[in-house]
Amino acid sequence: MMENVHLVEDEDDIYSGYNDYNATFDSEELDNDEGFQQAVRTSHGRRPPVRSLQMVYLLQDGAARPMTAVRAAGYTSALTRGTTFDPLGQSKGPAPPLEARNDDTPEEKIKILEKRVNELIAESCIAHSQGSLQLALEKAKEAGRKERALVRQREQSGNADHINPDLTYAVLFNLANQYANNDMYPEALNTYQVIVKNKMFTNAGRLKVNMANIYFKQKNYPKAIKFYRMALDQISNAHKETRIKILQNIGVVFVRMGQYSDAVTSFEHIMSESPNVRTGFNLILCYYATGDRDRMKKAFQKLIAVPLGIGEEDKYIPTNDDTHANLVTEAIKNDKLHQMERERKSLAEKFIMTSAKLIAPAIESSFAAGFDWCVDMVKSSQYVELANDLEINKAITYLRQKDFKQAVESLKMFEKKDSRVKSAAATNLSFLYFLEKDYEQADRYADLAMSADRYNPAALINKGNTCFVRQDYDKAEEFYREALRNDSSCTEALYNLGLTYKRLNRLEEALDGFLKLHAILRNSSQVMFQLAHLYELLDDPQQAMDWLMQLISVTPTDPQVLAKLGGLHDLEGDKPQALQYYSESFRHFPSNMAVIEWLGAYYIETQFCEKAIQYFERAMLIQPTQVKWQLMVASCYRRSGNYQQALETYKDIHRKFPENIECLRFLVRLCTDMGMKEVQEYATKMKKVEKMKEIREQGNSSRGDRLSTKLKSLPGSNEPYESSGQRDLDASYVDPLGPQTERPKTAAKKRGDESDFADEELGDDLLPE
Repeated sequence: MMENVHLVEDEDDIYSGYNDYNATFDSEELDNDEGFQQAVRTSHGRRPPVRSLQMVYLLQDGAARPMTAVRAAGYTSALTRGTTFDPLGQSKGPAPPLEARNDDTPEEKIKILEKRVNELIAESCIAHSQGSLQLALEKAKEAGRKERALVRQREQSGNADHINPDLTYAVLFNLANQYANNDMYPEALNTYQVIVKNKMFTNAGRLKVNMANIYFKQKNYPKAIKFYRMALDQISNAHKETRIKILQNIGVVFVRMGQYSDAVTSFEHIMSESPNVRTGFNLILCYYATGDRDRMKKAFQKLIAVPLGIGEEDKYIPTNDDTHANLVTEAIKNDKLHQMERERKSLAEKFIMTSAKLIAPAIESSFAAGFDWCVDMVKSSQYVELANDLEINKAITYLRQKDFKQAVESLKMFEKKDSRVKSAAATNLSFLYFLEKDYEQADRYADLAMSADRYNPAALINKGNTCFVRQDYDKAEEFYREALRNDSSCTEALYNLGLTYKRLNRLEEALDGFLKLHAILRNSSQVMFQLAHLYELLDDPQQAMDWLMQLISVTPTDPQVLAKLGGLHDLEGDKPQALQYYSESFRHFPSNMAVIEWLGAYYIETQFCEKAIQYFERAMLIQPTQVKWQLMVASCYRRSGNYQQALETYKDIHRKFPENIECLRFLVRLCTDMGMKEVQEYATKMKKVEKMKEIREQGNSSRGDRLSTKLKSLPGSNEPYESSGQRDLDASYVDPLGPQTERPKTAAKKRGDESDFADEELGDDLLPE
């Protein structure tokens, strides 16, 4: 019995722990218990505790009860043996279903209809943003129909006081906008009138600005002015920016009407209240139109003094000290705000440059003095970096005036400037010397531009061009490739690289380059011609004709391309199609000797000698010293049976060219057949000429007249006229674009490292942007 008794050691206190207090049972501190409060606020407070409870069941009187101080969920004193444990009451069956919403009530119908109207307005706006203007209009019209049905339902249900005016306004406003977007201006104006005349809509008078815009598009300028002013009267001075924009529109309308003094009044008010570069530019245009020199100068000074409201560029330069600041700088370097700042600055620079180019010749006695004044003003403003661009523009203006000496001198002034400006000036100088075919100077300034800025693609192109004209094609290829590495979108480098591959007989590579270029310049006639020529060189005339057809769609009146297309069809044996293109080429340019010769030969072959006469007569006018065209005219008369006219033509030829043996031979034959007395005279002259010819040939066998290939088709002296042999007449063609097509494109330095084509006329492409 004592074996189950355990004695407590002396050091253990059998009464320890009775005075310990568990803070869990302290209900007064529950408000400050974070865990308890979190459990109450969340679903944790509604969950039964997950713990393992060991319960001892005693069977008394058939009832089961846990021996615990706190009764657990699901256990009651009334439970009997065998009852299933069901704490969640699932044995009672599913919960009754929710009552279905009754959509037949007037209130529910109104809510559904109002929701549908809002959805239609949103769908209309989304369709407009995606460019589906017709769909947007249809949605807007449907929203209008639904909204009117909604109003009728409210009135029928006796809720007319609850009509939503904001929804009606939104429907009408969207409908008017969609009418205007679809150029249905009368409908849009009528809808705006409905809104404006409804007193229920507050601030609807502002929509008169939209109505004025429609009148402006209709070129009804007096009504546009009227509605702009009506809108201006209904906008308080608190909305300053809105009033300024309306005043700017009024000024633009006055400019369109030619009332520059009234436009000046609006623009001057804006420049005094809230100056901006666009209004300043318009003010300069008005003063230029009126010829007011002093006010042009004052307006230019106001323009360059307009604050842009953008931050300094230095804040976008990362520092080497603060890593966190560098990360922030990288993040904001190309964000939307910085892009907007760059666009605003670029627009301001564009307006200033355009204004300076416009007023420089007008504000002083010479354009050079005017440019100098503009440069001085710009140097003292926040746009000091534009001064160099104005100087370059001054040189471009000299070029337009054909004063190359002054242009070169102006550009040479930049040789001691900073590298960026020096590179731009040297590039333009290289371009000028290349056009003047002074390739040594062009090469020198191309080297100077490259030394100032090795990553300037325009300078590399000009350097490659100088190598190209020296036939150093391998070196030219290297420079063109380097230009493409620096600027992969440089079309001039890609075009010239294709020409270089053609000269190196690497036709497949040239074809690949021009196909890439065509993907960039879809409507470039030069690129299309090069592709056609390459396919012709690769013995694929069908592809060549396809590209020439595309070229004709871009330049339908180009006579050389039409002639080239006619020549390809002729080589393929399609004479009728060749005749069509040659005839079109002759119609647009009736002086191409190759086309004239082919048309004349074609009509001789097809026995329509009368039609061939007009082409050979045209050739006589172009080349009056060439006897073969006159002989061909006489031959056509003879072949058509008009012997008398042929005899007169041969006599006329003999008077102009008395030593022509062919003319004398046909004179003898005609006179013989017609029984004329002059036959002996012409026979004697023919023998003398033949003898003189033999003497000359003996003296110099390399000299002597040879018959034209066309005259070989004429019958011999012993052939009857009716049986003249119809031999093929050679119909050669000249390369449509001639040597010009193989000329590389030059590049003139522009702002933004752009370049331009050499074989185009000098124009705005050379202007710094």
